[in-house]
Amino acid sequence: MAGARPGGVTLVAIIAWISGALQILSGLFQVLPGGDNFGVGVWAIVLGIITIVVSLGLFRGSNTARIIVTVIFVVNIATSIWLMFAGAFWTGLFSAILPAIGLGLLWTRRASEFFD
Repeated sequence: MAGARPGGVTLVAIIAWISGALQILSGLFQVLPGGDNFGVGVWAIVLGIITIVVSLGLFRGSNTARIIVTVIFVVNIATSIWLMFAGAFWTGLFSAILPAIGLGLLWTRRASEFFD
């Protein structure tokens, strides 16, 4: 970790945490009675928990955390695109916004210098 944490990295860690929390919430709606897809709900809950735990590593400048969050954000975006084509267009679109912003901020030059 080189120097002070850029504001963008702090924002990404917060976005990752929020994204994980929203994913857990979304997963709960799928697995609770009346939910329409138990497997997708469990998958969302697991990804959400991992995202929250790893987002804490971003605050400390862990490059491993940055890579894991990147992979999770890409999976989140892919899942959101699938939702858009599966009939939940607006849900998928809004679900993709935070991870997309997070990816953009996580790989700036200043962020990369912080994680080096």
